[in-house]
Amino acid sequence: MDTTLRDGEQTSGVSFSASEKLTLARLLLEELKVDRIEIASARVSEGEFQSVKQILEWAREKGFEERVEVLTFVDNGLSIQWMQDAGARVQNLLTKGSLNHLTHQLKKTPEKHFEEIGEVIHLAQSVGISTNVYLEDWSNGMRNSPEYVFTFLDFLATQPVRRILLPDTLGVLTPGETGDFISRIVKRYPNIHFDFHGHNDYDLSVANVMEALKAGCHGLHLTVNGMGERAGNAPLASVVAVINDFLPEYRINVEESSLFKVSKLVSAFTGFGIPANKPIVGDNVFTQTAGIHADGDNKKNLYFNDLLPERFGRKRKYALGKTSGKANIQKNLQELGLTLNEEEIRKVTARIIELGDKKEKVTKDDLPYIISDVLDSDNYQHKVVVKSYVLTHAKGLKPSTTICVDIEGEVFEENAQGDGQFDAFMNALRKVYRAKKRNLPNLVDYAVRIPPGSNSDALCETLITWQEGEKEFTTRGLDSDQTVSAIKATEKMLNII
Repeated sequence: MDTTLRDGEQTSGVSFSASEKLTLARLLLEELKVDRIEIASARVSEGEFQSVKQILEWAREKGFEERVEVLTFVDNGLSIQWMQDAGARVQNLLTKGSLNHLTHQLKKTPEKHFEEIGEVIHLAQSVGISTNVYLEDWSNGMRNSPEYVFTFLDFLATQPVRRILLPDTLGVLTPGETGDFISRIVKRYPNIHFDFHGHNDYDLSVANVMEALKAGCHGLHLTVNGMGERAGNAPLASVVAVINDFLPEYRINVEESSLFKVSKLVSAFTGFGIPANKPIVGDNVFTQTAGIHADGDNKKNLYFNDLLPERFGRKRKYALGKTSGKANIQKNLQELGLTLNEEEIRKVTARIIELGDKKEKVTKDDLPYIISDVLDSDNYQHKVVVKSYVLTHAKGLKPSTTICVDIEGEVFEENAQGDGQFDAFMNALRKVYRAKKRNLPNLVDYAVRIPPGSNSDALCETLITWQEGEKEFTTRGLDSDQTVSAIKATEKMLNII
């Protein structure tokens, strides 16, 4: 059962709109093919009511009514009335699974609590609503008051209940405890369907799910991207991969190839970012960074495992940075359909490592720009070097630049102001060349571009067209800073004239 739309929505700062809930409900049931979805809590708000109503109208048309569930409360039938009005057919009734919660939150005896639960279950049955029962704080109940839990289960075994839902509400269980507790319960009540609902406070939710299944649990509650209160719930994508790869005796209907798509959509709807290193759906999980790994992949896929990205509708990537080797570059060149000789690859690799040392993020889309810059640089004799510069830009003051330029072994320093940092740089440079009794070409065009799909930290290519007499020529510079890339393009111009 996916509970992204109910328990996942309890993630701090997250709230789905009615249209988003309907879109995700359709995706979860029709494309991802989860068995059931829990979509809301009864009596929360008018907006929640309208959302549930819309989803149930769609579910009725598709024959999915029994696969859509709503969290309800022991509240003298108010939740049941709410469900009837919304058209919902399955309630997940929240009850107290530990004596501690019962005594200090409800301040009731077990007998009174059981009596009220029985009334709600039978009321639901009388109006055609089926019941599953949550034992809230069940994990602590098994630790601290197991006699209460078993008394409660003895009572529920006499009731018309479809499933009993066992939540590790505070995410406190170890895998050993999970297996032990569920094994004892399943053996004692062999004819009852039990679901395990894991939280991730100790980062043990996936391990706990594995042990729950091994112990005989019949169902699982999961969320997309592990969303949920505090550290969240057991994550759907990881659990699906674990079951498929390590528990072959179990078969599930979930479509692995749709996990990444749904994950991205949930992230977009909620603004709840996916950590780059999150298993299965994170940006980095199918990315090889070290050159030795890319080399190993070329040699009988030495660094592959069973988590092939194609299973999840993804592709393997080879990162470019300071740990890149020739193999990383070649893998990316293959994807781009580019071919370089050994010497060119060596130079491009050196440039990428240089950028990586500056903490620059280098992507596959940057590669054509880097190649162009490196191969273009080979065409110039480096007689003129811009050794250093200081660029200043302050509100209320004109930008200024101080430069140090080496022209064939002679060093010049100058300072100038301008309408922008690059204009100030050019004015300082003109002072240097006036001292040499030389004129600089006129700048006739200035274009900046970044790789398609890049962000604000992308590499930036500046192309400047110069005119010297009747001759026009273009130089390019590459850097993550736009002004610096323009300075690099200008340095190339100085080595041409």
